[in-house]
Amino acid sequence: MMSSLKFILITQLKHSKNNDQSNGFTLIELLIAMVIAALVITPLMLFMMGVLDGDRKEQAKTTTEQEMQAAIDYIARDLQQAVYIYDAHGVTRNRNTTDVTLSGIQDQIPPVKTAPNCTSATVCTPVLVFWKREFLAGSVGVTSPTDTTRDDGYAYSLVAYYLITNTNGSNTTWSKQARIGRFQIRGQVNAANTNTTNNTGFSPPPLDPNITGSTLKERMNQWRTSLTSSQNYSSRVETLVDYISTTSPAITTNTAGVCPGTNASPKLVGSLTTGFYTCVDAAEVLAQVFIRGNALARIQNNNLTYQNSQKSYFPSASVRVQGRGFLFTK
Repeated sequence: MMSSLKFILITQLKHSKNNDQSNGFTLIELLIAMVIAALVITPLMLFMMGVLDGDRKEQAKTTTEQEMQAAIDYIARDLQQAVYIYDAHGVTRNRNTTDVTLSGIQDQIPPVKTAPNCTSATVCTPVLVFWKREFLAGSVGVTSPTDTTRDDGYAYSLVAYYLITNTNGSNTTWSKQARIGRFQIRGQVNAANTNTTNNTGFSPPPLDPNITGSTLKERMNQWRTSLTSSQNYSSRVETLVDYISTTSPAITTNTAGVCPGTNASPKLVGSLTTGFYTCVDAAEVLAQVFIRGNALARIQNNNLTYQNSQKSYFPSASVRVQGRGFLFTK
């Protein structure tokens, strides 16, 4: 009996030992598994990368659209206070005392008279320049400049918006496209007890009847800064919005210097091939402002030129504003 049990036990142990052997994958099986995994995972990865890239582009486009609209709204509110807007004659001509019909203020404002952030005409171009009569709360004392009881007053300001290009990326703070900068010099309130002062370089608009000129435009184009020939402005050209396109779709004018869709005034200021230009009717104190952004510049450093196939990534905004400021000439 014991011999039979011993034989059965030994036989069972041998059988269990043989069944305990584990088999692994062969090299061929591993290679086949890797190929199948690559065929499945690669398309999924490409799909996910496409989804993420599309999401980045859409987010960049949405952000740019919002910034373009915010910038155009800000400029519109600024322009509503305008009392005079310079057209291309005023912005692109130097002051001329010999023939006032050929005069302008180009050499009286940045970048000819340099200001911080606007020192070179090759990268800093005036596009929208105007005078406004600005409300200043609590700027006049009732009995003295230091009186705690105060009245409100008005002051003239010269405002200029610039297209500042940076396509070579020399300024690493900003995009490799362009930005819009704003410059302002304000005069003091014309009242006996004002607590305001003139900004450096400010002189009032040339409204004196003794100034030569048969029209308001001819007189305003003779404005002269109070800076000497060796002085420059201390007021900065502050950035309003970045990621402005430096290219645009093909646009033509009917006549040189005239805005699209017109044959006479208003005059084009700036270049149609950029993302910031204006159409100005100086006589009507009327301006139409155009802005075009470049969302691609937010997510890549090359291939930033406008293309019709990618026009959705170049959102634009425009506004037509007539200045409502009061020009006090007495």
